[in-house]
Amino acid sequence: MVLYNNNLRRESPEQPEIEYPCNWAYTVIGEDCSLLKDTIVAACAPHTVKISHSHSSSKGKYHSLLAELEVPNEEVRLRIYETLKTSLSVKIIL
Repeated sequence: MVLYNNNLRRESPEQPEIEYPCNWAYTVIGEDCSLLKDTIVAACAPHTVKISHSHSSSKGKYHSLLAELEVPNEEVRLRIYETLKTSLSVKIIL
């Protein structure tokens, strides 16, 4: 996304200002609920994560879990995201 301000083109999007520590949520989608839960807990360790079931597809093949935790800094937040993104049990991470 390119932002425009007073007809001047900006080359990079603005990064949101995040103050740490902060509460953060990841929506994790995959086929196996228990495997997703194990993957989330492992990715977030040693931090405590609250996991709740968010949604299942109409045929029950895919499940969406909401993972909420307090992240101490950007490095941890991005590490968790990258770990979840590369997991074979995770189809989509938001």
